[in-house]
Formats: sequence, C-alpha cells, structure tokens
Amino acid sequence: MSINSPKSLVSKFFRNTSGSYDKVVHWTTFGRDGIWKKEIINKIYGKSILDLACGTGILTRKIAQRFPHADVIGLDMSMSYLDVARFNSKSFENILFIHQDAEKLELDQRFDSITSSYIPKYCDAKTLIKKCVTHLNPNGVIILHDFTYPRNIFVRMIWNFYFILLRLIGYFIPTWKDAFIILPKLIRSSTWLKDYISAMREVGLDTEFRYFTLGSCAILVGRRLDNS
Repeated sequence: MSINSPKSLVSKFFRNTSGSYDKVVHWTTFGRDGIWKKEIINKIYGKSILDLACGTGILTRKIAQRFPHADVIGLDMSMSYLDVARFNSKSFENILFIHQDAEKLELDQRFDSITSSYIPKYCDAKTLIKKCVTHLNPNGVIILHDFTYPRNIFVRMIWNFYFILLRLIGYFIPTWKDAFIILPKLIRSSTWLKDYISAMREVGLDTEFRYFTLGSCAILVGRRLDNS
C-alpha cells in the first residue's frame, strides 16, 4: 500500500486490533506512551476538550480524570475502537464518544483544547487544522503528538534495529504484522511536524514544539491568540 496516501493505511493498521491496542502501544513504546500523554495533558486548559482519533480512549480518559469538571469528547472513525473506548470508560460521566472522521469534523460546538495523539502522520495538515480552528474557542489550543524519525545518526541506528525486531515479532502477532512492517517507512517519510507548523501559522496560530525520547516523537502546540 502506498505511503503517498497515508490515510489509506488506517484501516489496514487498525483492522481487528482494537482489543489488543492498549497493551501493544504500551509495550512497543516501553511505557513511554503514558509519559508522552502526560506532556500533552500538561498543555491542556479549559472546560471543553476534544480528543481527535481517540482510539480506545487512553488519552481521553486521562484528560477526563485530570479535568473532572470539563466536558470531554472523544472522536474516532473506527467503530470497533469506539466500542472498546466506551466499554473502558463506563465510570466516566464527563466523556462522550462520537463516530466521525477528524478530517470531516462537523460538531455544533467549540472547544478550549483540541488534542490528538498519533493522528498527524495520517492526515492532510491544512485540512485538519482548518477543521480544528473552526471548532476552537478564542485563545484555545491545538495539541498534536506523533512519532518522528530521530535526527541523531546513532539513535537512528537503534531506532531502525528496533523496528526490525518488531517486524519479526509481527509474524507471531498477525493482526499487527502490517503495521510493524509499514509504520517505520511511514514515519521516515513523514514531514508532519513541518507541515502542521506551516498550516497552523497560515491560520494565525502561535506555535511551539518539543521533541521527546531522543527525538523519536514530538508534541506541537498551536495557540489561538485572539478574541474572535
């Protein structure tokens, strides 16, 4: 499947994987996923929060727990993932899950904070940011997190070797085989960070970003500094 159309990989990567996703994302990142999500949450503010491509609701629940008086919406295009998210979030009264494509976002409300973990590499930056901005309150923030290909040559060697191991492991976990094979190619070719910085600045957002875990991922924040 072509890397030139990364969104087409979503159904391939996430078909029949909703039941194992939480465990896989935890052990494949050596538990760092939880730390990255804490960094995302530290950037959030307000009483209305939208979590795009929420998947099984890992980040959504962490947000709802940190902001118990906020209205939190988790949105995803996969019904199987939303089913798991709803089941695992029964104890949270401030979460609403919605079935929708983030690039076709159409909700009758605006938010103080819009977050997403792992969506940027799959979407068109200008399309997604324009949709987000129309749903963003004055002085609101958009917080995006995803993998990046490390810049340091020695870290790259370790990174490449690790994905070779994952590729071998994938043969023993058939539902994840395609993701473990294609994902490193997608991350290497992705220019999501540069693209989203450009898209955010084009619509007037103030931007800042930071790399984490030896440059293997980044968090980008876009702030709407107006009163419109």
